[in-house]
Amino acid sequence: MLHKPLLSSPKFDLTIKRLCYQLIENHNNFSNTAIIGLQPRGIYLANRIKEELSKILPKAHIDCGNLDITFFRDDFRRRESPLVPNATNINFIIEGKKVILVDDVLFTGRTIRAGMDAMLAYGRPKKIELLVLVDRRFSREIPIEPDYIGIQVDSIASQNVRVSWKETEGTDIVELITGK
Repeated sequence: MLHKPLLSSPKFDLTIKRLCYQLIENHNNFSNTAIIGLQPRGIYLANRIKEELSKILPKAHIDCGNLDITFFRDDFRRRESPLVPNATNINFIIEGKKVILVDDVLFTGRTIRAGMDAMLAYGRPKKIELLVLVDRRFSREIPIEPDYIGIQVDSIASQNVRVSWKETEGTDIVELITGK
């Protein structure tokens, strides 16, 4: 297997800071905006975004939550082993707010579609935006495009993009994996 680093620790942090400043341009003090990380791996990026925004805007109150999409996926009944859902933690109202959905990798768009369906159980947002760390262009099965992108990767279906987080794997790195 060939592992090609796409984003390593120093650039990883800079990318998150850049995304935060882009969010500030569009959402000012976040008074009518909420950030929702998609389980399981989008929550790490959402938490990092909130943490960095809190440093940049120390007086702002930023709503940030986690959303489980397990039973909203279009493939959950097709799996051989039963899926184990993750926890949802949304302790704020999203009705009428701007919501920024956050995930680590955008590939086919199916996870984001499931996230939008699951989110509607918590209210009808005024607007939904999408923030991803990695956009795997040219691989969509559903017409979904991100509003905020850390990096774009042109890859083929046989390749994988793996995001490793300090919180779980001990280091921040994005890798393109080719081969078996």
